[in-house]
Amino acid sequence: MADSSGNVGDGGADLGGVPHGGPGDGFAHQAGIGVIGGSGFYAFLDDVTEITVETPYGPPSDSLFLGEVAGRRVAFLPRHGRKHHLPPHRINYRANLWALRSVGVRQVLGPCAVGGLRPEYGPGTLLVPDQIVDRTKSRVQTYYDGEALPDGTVPNVVHVAFADPYCPVGRRTAVATARAGGWPAVDGGTLVVVEGPRFSTRAESRWHAAQGWSVVGMTGHPEAVLARELGLCYTSLTLVTDLDAGAETGEGVSHDEVLAVFAANVDRLRTVLFDVVAALPATEARDCLCAHALDGLDTGLDALVDHPTR
Repeated sequence: MADSSGNVGDGGADLGGVPHGGPGDGFAHQAGIGVIGGSGFYAFLDDVTEITVETPYGPPSDSLFLGEVAGRRVAFLPRHGRKHHLPPHRINYRANLWALRSVGVRQVLGPCAVGGLRPEYGPGTLLVPDQIVDRTKSRVQTYYDGEALPDGTVPNVVHVAFADPYCPVGRRTAVATARAGGWPAVDGGTLVVVEGPRFSTRAESRWHAAQGWSVVGMTGHPEAVLARELGLCYTSLTLVTDLDAGAETGEGVSHDEVLAVFAANVDRLRTVLFDVVAALPATEARDCLCAHALDGLDTGLDALVDHPTR
């Protein structure tokens, strides 16, 4: 099984997050698409602007790196920090999603490295899941817990539909784009997310496989549900870097193995991500279940989530 590869403030009166990043406020600090991944992805952006965003939930994993891909404004966020100093269970997922939304992001791509739970999902497989199973233990997974934010705003307790956890439009776009580029992406499957940072035992891995699940990772949750709670589209693109412990023989998964396979595939994963960015619908054209996730709900966070532009 594999793991994928600021300032603290109250976010201001509108709860939308406060970006800081030198000259060029306005357009330079806005993006409609977000990518949560490693530093190797934003290195190829055009006209990159690095900004720090404060949130009511503390600092995100790192600065946001904003730029253009195929004429689209994109914000990249290193999930583990640019020096990879944050293990999966210590990532501030709430701050990460909040920070992206505060700069205008409405569609999020979440590439991550995973272990394959079936022999046919070997290293180098790209799988775009349609379901997720949470096997984590300590992660905060909601904005709507009734606890006051630093400025005194109290979110209501609400229950967001999550039967289909990923954006159907984003999923279709990712699968079609990868296949068009010659990478036969697997359309659908279940990602099971474990706490980490350790890898699974053989017994755990065999149990995961026996449930019919497809791949296992450490970072896909709670990103997807937090995105849904903010009305964001979220699409996971999982890269299999190894067969998980229960699906292989030998000594099991090693960190070096994961890094080597990811490095061998990072260029084509980056290409797919950039092609997906170019093919996603315009923000104002969104009409998927994600865009309507908060319809009719009184969240108590209207200054953020009831933005006039979906």
